[in-house]
Amino acid sequence: MNDSFNLDDFLAAGVSLDDVPALWSLARAQSLIAAFITLFRGGEEEVFIRLHVLREMGGRAETPRWGPDELRRHFAYIDPIKLETVLARLRENGLMVFGEDRQYQLTDAGRNAMAAVSVLLRFGEDEDAELGFLTTQLAGMQVTGTVTPEVLQHLLAKLNALTESFEEAIASGSEFRIIEARSRLSANMRWLDKGTGILRSLLDVEEVTPEIGRVAHAIGLAQSKLARVDAAFQRALNKIESQRVTLGESGVSSSDVMVWLRGKSTAEIAALANNALGAAPQTQFVAGGHELLDRAESALSEDVQRMEADNSLPTPQTVDQNLAPESEDLSLLWKLTDRLINVAETAPAQRLVLGGGFAPASYRLSLLSLLGGVEAQAEGPVADLTQLPYELVLEDHQVPVHQDEVATMSAGVVRRRDT
Repeated sequence: MNDSFNLDDFLAAGVSLDDVPALWSLARAQSLIAAFITLFRGGEEEVFIRLHVLREMGGRAETPRWGPDELRRHFAYIDPIKLETVLARLRENGLMVFGEDRQYQLTDAGRNAMAAVSVLLRFGEDEDAELGFLTTQLAGMQVTGTVTPEVLQHLLAKLNALTESFEEAIASGSEFRIIEARSRLSANMRWLDKGTGILRSLLDVEEVTPEIGRVAHAIGLAQSKLARVDAAFQRALNKIESQRVTLGESGVSSSDVMVWLRGKSTAEIAALANNALGAAPQTQFVAGGHELLDRAESALSEDVQRMEADNSLPTPQTVDQNLAPESEDLSLLWKLTDRLINVAETAPAQRLVLGGGFAPASYRLSLLSLLGGVEAQAEGPVADLTQLPYELVLEDHQVPVHQDEVATMSAGVVRRRDT
């Protein structure tokens, strides 16, 4: 440990470093932490160049040693003075060494630091880097038998944070937040599946400690909760779809208007509002002369007053005793149930939905969205449908149809659930 390293000024009176085990574990890793301090201290531009030089040097596996002339030729696009400054800083802080053979090479601390950074850089923009990093780290530790409760706690905290963010998106009622959250869930499904497999292997080991077992079971419950979020997303989107308003016969919906407005800047939206609202109600548009005359005629007409004052019941009429009571036509529901029963594993949602025009297709799609929902606790034909071992999985893009009065529909499949 560095002799100048002293945390006494940060600790309360009478407390030493040995009294705080969690802080002592960090102090023991001072050399590794110093490597990251070296990499990320200073201006943003300096950090980028420092990381780039270290990555390039560490990426040459066949010949890990670099001569000074090799470095100058390889980094000819960097100012020579700046390059010497970067090399000196990395060397002075233990991330690389200049050996007796007058060759540069990375130290263990430098290579470990770059390995950690490289893992974070490999995740896609749509993925959650923290979830991917934690799952990858857990996979490596599980293979080597070095899993710790601390790593599991980090993963559990991340899963709970994801669940809370998804629940907040659903509670907001915002179509855009729900779609964005659903896309985020889809992008991270492979990490959730990977984590599930790791936990199963981990719990199969007999010598797992009680603390690891407790956290692992909590992670399993959190993953199960996340797996059910997609159905909640679909129900929320169905509710929003039922409340969507179409502007006249234009075919433009309120969601289309919101998407269009979200693409405008604040200045453009402010310009749209100019002269759109008056400072006071425009009384000349409240009621015209014809409307006032109609109301006056109704109020003064004796016939209207007589009809409003007449409270007598209408005369009885003869009712056909053989007339059957009206019943709801459930033929589409029954036929859809027959289609589902014939699905062995998966079937495109398009094949199950289409047939008979736009209205029957919409009705079938609304029924498929109920599969596995809360309606399964009820009784009746719809509940019988929801209790079938199937689920609807929709994607965030549409596919062309151009038949049965349907131009496009959401891409997706109906698949059999494991029972």
